Amino acid sequence: MTAEIPTDPAKLAEAFRLFNQVSEELSTAYGALERQVVALTAELAAANAETARLREQAERNARLTAMGEMAAQLAHQLRTPLAAALLYAGNLENPELAETSRISIAQKTVGRLKHLERLIQDMLLFARGEVLGREAFAVNDLLHELAHTFEPLALARRVDFALTPAPEDLGLTGNRKAIAGALTNLLENALQSVAVGGGGRVNLGVTATDERLAFSIRDNGRGMPPDVVARLFEPFYTTRTEGTGLGLAIARGVARAHGGGIDVESTPGVGTEFVLTVSRGSDGAAPKESD
Repeated sequence: MTAEIPTDPAKLAEAFRLFNQVSEELSTAYGALERQVVALTAELAAANAETARLREQAERNARLTAMGEMAAQLAHQLRTPLAAALLYAGNLENPELAETSRISIAQKTVGRLKHLERLIQDMLLFARGEVLGREAFAVNDLLHELAHTFEPLALARRVDFALTPAPEDLGLTGNRKAIAGALTNLLENALQSVAVGGGGRVNLGVTATDERLAFSIRDNGRGMPPDVVARLFEPFYTTRTEGTGLGLAIARGVARAHGGGIDVESTPGVGTEFVLTVSRGSDGAAPKESD
């Protein structure tokens, strides 16, 4: 049923008046609403800018705090070997020192200075926190390179070392030197944890999926309690007298720079397994040799 349209001129005029009045009210309300939206948008933009500024300031302060803590830790780490080197060097000034003692003290001095050099190098690597330069290479080539480096060290400690080769066509795209350095650090830690003189074992192997590689370093050494495992990757934390406390932090940084990470499983008296994972990069096949 359709509405009846009025034909009386007075009623039509009243209807138009009411229509115009409602239209003006709606237009006024829309204008006010539009101005309110503009004002709220400006306030929101200002709030977002302030939030971004505060976030940037907080991140800057966090970086400065971390740098301050790191500088303090580094100074503490440098103090002891530097003091030892100075004492040894001072003894060398004694004209009555026997030649054999002089040689021994000189060697100890050089040893302390090399420790300082290694600590500073590790600190620079950790502070840089990035892995530059990527290349495609065969995973087996990397594993055999590690084995050639590590086998004499294991043999000297009479520790069994086992390498599980990767498939011949397995490749990886990444910074080969950085990955090799991270794996070497994990292997050295494994070697330090096993018993010397027989019975100690260290195993190196790798497994692969379409997207990732997982390098496994497993030992049957003394293992670690959970509270030690929880702190392993803290900068400057170490359980070794000669350790810098940066090796594992650097290794994890390398893994993360390659889209992966490091997992640890350890049982006191049983052993430890580190698993370093990396993304396979753009090429999952080993590079082919040119004819």
